[in-house]
Order: sequence, then C-alpha cells, then structure tokens
Amino acid sequence: MKHLTLAVLCLVASVFAISCKTQSGATNTEQSASEGSVKGNWVITDITFDGIPRGSKVTVFDEASVNCFKGSQWILPHNNNGSYTLSSTEEGCNTATQSIVWSLYKQGGVSMFQFKKVGGGVKAKNVTDGYRVDISSLTSTTMVWRAAVNFEGKTGYIVYTLQRS
Repeated sequence: MKHLTLAVLCLVASVFAISCKTQSGATNTEQSASEGSVKGNWVITDITFDGIPRGSKVTVFDEASVNCFKGSQWILPHNNNGSYTLSSTEEGCNTATQSIVWSLYKQGGVSMFQFKKVGGGVKAKNVTDGYRVDISSLTSTTMVWRAAVNFEGKTGYIVYTLQRS
C-alpha cells in the first residue's frame, strides 16, 4: 500500500510539473500575440544577424539595405491598413513611406507578422507578394521579429527589435 501511495504521488507530481512547464524557445507569443497587442506605433531600434556575418549587405522586404530600416516607424492601426517610414540618413538610404496591409498568421504554434505593400490604387487582394516574420517575443513595449533569409546559399536570420512609440 505504501508503494502504491508513493507511485500515485509521483504520478500526480509529474503531471503537475509537465502542465506548469513553459515552452522553451518561445516567450509566450502564443497567448499574447493578437492583433490588439500588435496594433500601435513601433520603431525598429535594433537589427542583428544570426548566421549572417556582421556588416553584411542584405536587402530586406525588397526595399532597401537592412541598415535603412534602423529607426523606421511602423504604424499598425486597428483596421490593418498601416505604413512604415524609412528615415535613416545612412549612406545609400532614401527616406520613403510605404503603405501596407498587415495581419497576424499562426502556423505550428508560431505567431507571425505578415504584410503586403499596397499603394497606387492597387487593392491588397490584387497583391500576390508579401512578407512574414516570426514574432519571437512580444510585450506591451517591445516586439522582436525573426526573419529567415537566404544568404550566400544558406539560411540566416535577421532579428528586428521594435519599441512601442
């Protein structure tokens, strides 16, 4: 009887420990990534590389060098019709504002931010190209995107840190 009681207690403790464990590698974006938590005004404050040599020339979002996106402002209103503005003064960067339609997409437990560039009278439903980045972290003041890119035949990642403005 003593062994049966001990076995039941161990089983209950195991089930409790497993149910309380947080998922590794994720920072609770599954529960917190909603359009309501993403909407607002954001600024890209930092961009780092993972699997890509530092200082590499990488064009992102078919727009400009990754360096041109530092300091860019992302306006993500509740109606999903937003924009981003490039304002970097680094060499080779031009200031520009791009209208976008954005939403969230979930795949395999991963929340992703996705957007299409729109403008010039073209409706979003007629735009076939778009972009997706994993939301690897999201709090009320900070959002981190992780974007897979092909660099010299290998997959690397660009990690964008955004601060709510």
